[in-house]
Amino acid sequence: MDLTVRYFAGARAAAGRTEETTSAGRSLDELLGELAQRHGPRLAAVLEVASFLVDGVHCHDRGTPLPAGVTIDVLPPFAGG
Repeated sequence: MDLTVRYFAGARAAAGRTEETTSAGRSLDELLGELAQRHGPRLAAVLEVASFLVDGVHCHDRGTPLPAGVTIDVLPPFAGG
């Protein structure tokens, strides 16, 4: 089963896409490592400072396995206020 990763602002530019689907069952930290490897150092740098929502809720435990069907939002820091 899969999960969806959605990229916003600078994360979208660094990944070169707005979203993608990938396998569930891994932790957020494991998923981020895979995404950084897949898309390169530019996205890796964004992921270092981004916030992450799992089905709209801020993710505090990055070691818990992500279930199938969830949506992960990658939110880089935004300029302005």
